[in-house]
Amino acid sequence: MTHSTSRNDYQPKSPSPLGFARRAFLRIGTAGLAGLGLPQFLELESRARAADPNRARRKRADSVILVWLTGGPSTIDMWDMKPDAPDEIRGEFKPIDTRADGIRIGEHLPNMAGLMHRCTVVRSLAHTIPDHGLATTFMTTGNRPTPVLAYPGLGSLVARLAPPERGSPPYVSLGDPERVLSLAGYLGPAYDPFGLEVGFVRFNPLEAAVDTRGVTLPADFTIDQLANRGALMRSFDRAFDAVDRKADLVDGLGAFQRQALDILRSKSTRDALDLSRESADVRDRYGQTLFGQGCLAARRLVEAGVRFVTVAAGLNTGLNWDTHGQNFLSLRTTLLPALDQTLSALIEDLDARGLLARTIVYCAGEFGRTPRINKTAGRDHWARSMAVVLAGGGFKRGYAEGSTDAEGMAPASAPCTPDDIAATIVDLLGIDPHQELQTPSGRPVQLFREGRVVSDVVV
Repeated sequence: MTHSTSRNDYQPKSPSPLGFARRAFLRIGTAGLAGLGLPQFLELESRARAADPNRARRKRADSVILVWLTGGPSTIDMWDMKPDAPDEIRGEFKPIDTRADGIRIGEHLPNMAGLMHRCTVVRSLAHTIPDHGLATTFMTTGNRPTPVLAYPGLGSLVARLAPPERGSPPYVSLGDPERVLSLAGYLGPAYDPFGLEVGFVRFNPLEAAVDTRGVTLPADFTIDQLANRGALMRSFDRAFDAVDRKADLVDGLGAFQRQALDILRSKSTRDALDLSRESADVRDRYGQTLFGQGCLAARRLVEAGVRFVTVAAGLNTGLNWDTHGQNFLSLRTTLLPALDQTLSALIEDLDARGLLARTIVYCAGEFGRTPRINKTAGRDHWARSMAVVLAGGGFKRGYAEGSTDAEGMAPASAPCTPDDIAATIVDLLGIDPHQELQTPSGRPVQLFREGRVVSDVVV
């Protein structure tokens, strides 16, 4: 089913309420728990599930890894080449054949060319929002932004409706320090992700590692000490406690403290974030970069039971996809080699381990770039045509959905929108994309106002 993309733009959504005072007080030292040990969050999550449990559906995927190309990738130079267009549109790159019959992609993605028989490329995705923030909101929530309601990101929806077994965080975000991809909107902070960063621990030889302070205890702090911090909480000023209760947070820890402690005790979570457990060959295959090691951590996390992981490839990882100037130089020398190495390693590794069949890999950005090249050899924002790549979890292998016109200006066949892709992903996870949730005020809200499952792209 197709939908019109000529919808009105909206203003930015209101920011999600963050930073409960009690969360700050529960952090331990400068290392802190980054909010992970909040039994209040767990109780809110449990209450929400009990009030509106998700009906069982046939599902084909358990987890999602969103590889986010911050800034808007030039997909016309990557997944939807226009070699027969005029010079000012087709650009400097040539298309190459792939292992998927009839699918050609950019010459600077040779590793991905060898894996396209395992992927679906959607070439007819479009929307009408050329603003970074608003387009990111649309793409990552599956709902057009509106000033009256903050919609949750896909990861938060999955955390709410398809939580993992006890002891695993449901939703992890890597490389998104500004938290622009990951907030839970009207679901509340109980469904925000556990935010982690990847940093370099050694430069000669180069080695990156996940900063685990957000999900593990400091070395000098024990589980017993954490379990006994009730005495510390009871010593808080009564006035502070009264304010906290007015914010609708729970009074004590109880069973939800035990659940929080389970996450901190979880050997699988600790091990998943210890990248040194991987061989040097595997780490090198992903790339000893912040982005590469972030994707390796994502694979290890879904292997440990995490439902949704976002890995952002943006300025904080040395990758700037907002190529208004020198688009082809940036793509050729930095952006495409990094993406080609890491994304192909992720898909190949998941498949070799038998995980790809149950894990969706979704590679996207907020919009594409203008088909027409500007005066500084760059391409500007263009939301009216873009392409994304999906693999695993029920998506067809070696398949291209839709097309754009001869100059890449707009979809020519099988047009779809971000809400359609979002609805398709959650449907594969066994979640009804048409069901309703409730805001804290009791307002019923459908998961996706307009999204429909794109049946042609799934097995």
